[in-house]
Amino acid sequence: MSTITNTTSPFHHRSAAAHHRLRIQSTLQNQENTPPTTTPRRKMLTTVLLTTSLALALQATPQALAQNWGTRSFIRERFFEPGLSPEDSVARIRQSAEGLHALRGMLESMSWRYVIFYIRLKQAYLSQDMKTALTMVPENQRDSYVQAANALVDNMAEFDHYVRSPKVYESYLYYEKTLKSIDDLVAFL
Repeated sequence: MSTITNTTSPFHHRSAAAHHRLRIQSTLQNQENTPPTTTPRRKMLTTVLLTTSLALALQATPQALAQNWGTRSFIRERFFEPGLSPEDSVARIRQSAEGLHALRGMLESMSWRYVIFYIRLKQAYLSQDMKTALTMVPENQRDSYVQAANALVDNMAEFDHYVRSPKVYESYLYYEKTLKSIDDLVAFL
């Protein structure tokens, strides 16, 4: 004979089901008697989206005051508005040159991840902007502009390579070469 002789009481299916059935029936009767006062989720969601989009459209800065470039509008400009005017491209090249000059602090603190992100972002912009800004360069200087642009692309690629490794001396060396080549490029513009 076993030492554990607990007897379990059987479940009372009918009494539990009858209790739940009464609760369900009473809630169904209450729902039939009262008109629906809640709005459907879809209608509420569309109302919220429309009001927020209208509010944002009213608060947006005028196009003349806003910049046409920057990291916040990267996806929009890259995929939906790929063509900037030559003047905007020149301005963005100059802004990239200033940003690369300000990158020295991140290199000194060895923030490699942020440097890599910044270099790759600027490479994506500059490759398109240098082609667009070529129209602003006079005919007799185009060959030297193309050579300066190619030198900039090569130096940025090497800079990216050495930052990824991370080799400190080579990173600084190609950082200085990149600064010199972007300054030469800006001199043409």
